[in-house]
Amino acid sequence: MSLRLYDTRSRTKRIFEPLVDGEVGIYVCGITPYSPSHIGHARQALAFDIIVRWLRYSGFKVNHITNFTDIDDKIIAIANEEEIDFLEVANRNIDDYFEVMSLMNVLPADAYPRVTETIPEIISMIDKLISNGNAYQSSDGVYFEIDSAPEKYGQLTGQTLEMVQEGAGGRVTETGSGKKNHRDFALWKSAKENEPSWDSPWGKGRPGWHIECSAMSLEYLGEKFDIHGGGSDLIFPHHEAEIFQSECCLNHEPVVQYWIHNGMINVDGEKMSKSLGNFWTIRDAISKVHPLELRYCLINAPYRQPVEFNDVMLEDSSNHYQRLISTYGQGLSLCDKGSWKNSDFLESANINFSNGMNDDFNTRVAIVEVQSVVKYLKEQIENDNIKEISASISWLSDFAGGILGLLPDDEIILKEIEKNNQAKSAVADLVNDLLNQRKIARDSKNWDRADQIRNELNEMGVIVEDSPSGPIWRLE
Repeated sequence: MSLRLYDTRSRTKRIFEPLVDGEVGIYVCGITPYSPSHIGHARQALAFDIIVRWLRYSGFKVNHITNFTDIDDKIIAIANEEEIDFLEVANRNIDDYFEVMSLMNVLPADAYPRVTETIPEIISMIDKLISNGNAYQSSDGVYFEIDSAPEKYGQLTGQTLEMVQEGAGGRVTETGSGKKNHRDFALWKSAKENEPSWDSPWGKGRPGWHIECSAMSLEYLGEKFDIHGGGSDLIFPHHEAEIFQSECCLNHEPVVQYWIHNGMINVDGEKMSKSLGNFWTIRDAISKVHPLELRYCLINAPYRQPVEFNDVMLEDSSNHYQRLISTYGQGLSLCDKGSWKNSDFLESANINFSNGMNDDFNTRVAIVEVQSVVKYLKEQIENDNIKEISASISWLSDFAGGILGLLPDDEIILKEIEKNNQAKSAVADLVNDLLNQRKIARDSKNWDRADQIRNELNEMGVIVEDSPSGPIWRLE
């Protein structure tokens, strides 16, 4: 099955055909580092991490670029409040980003350009837009003139400006005394007091928001590239503005062949927001669950689909993830990895997994196949089928590990298994005695006593799963 991906611009799934055979250039709009990274940042990073992993597994050489918008109104405001340099604010939050992404097993991008390191390229691009008649200087900076290329409006939204104006959140209608039209957006902002600024042909100032990504993507990937990604909240106005800027600057279209956008995160049915008190940083989440359990949670849905995030979802993902790790670890402790390509069951799982990923990177289908292989491996362990155990752990290593990024290094897993086995041995007699008492209570329909015993086990850190062959227990 050929790889198909959903292109926001055409609003269809299209067969992926890169500009250069066997190579892919992908630019993903990164964070504005004014505060610690939150689970929305995790959602986006994980979505594109898996997209890049699948492209590489499929044989493509991928050049993956993600930027940092390290100069911004919020960064400046925090720096002024703390009386520190604005880059101190940006750098500490970029450091936080790298740390939490590493914990979640997100592969590093090939480059992380910063706005503050791309000022000459931004100035050059603005100068060309002015020369082409698409931008103009005013008393408070330089603006892109929407009416210079009205046919480009709505390329991603499929709507006119008037239809989406109300939902722009003020970012496209930012007031400026020098605007010709309220629709025009800033390319260069004249310097204000207590703000960092750079020299330019239009006086001291700093870049507008939209021009930054156009300049960085073209600098790193060239005048045409394959994929531009980001959160769905960036479709309008940011990515619409990028199309205006890049295509008018270069005088050709399309610059970007495929536009990809991941869904947002809702918390308990509402949009995540600090004002609503439902805001989760990544560190908030990984204080409750292992970072790879959070990864499991956030990829257990197709990337374009919004994620409904809550404690129940986290707990469910934690249980599934622990089942994956414990079963995989059991298999690892029994034998070495072998080829899975001679196993009918695993070949079928490979086809289903691959079809799901080739259908717009559907990680939900991929997760279901991982769960089916975990169940299959458990059965092979019970039947002492070494050949299929060996094949199954190899399949999980390739797909759950290499592509979905859910497995730590094998040595780490084996050490944890050994540590866990020692801890289990220390309490095994007591746990088995309590499980026997629980069985007697359940057989006699003494549900209160059965629940009481389960609570005692939970207090010991023992998680019990009832199966057809009897209770299975593990330590948290």
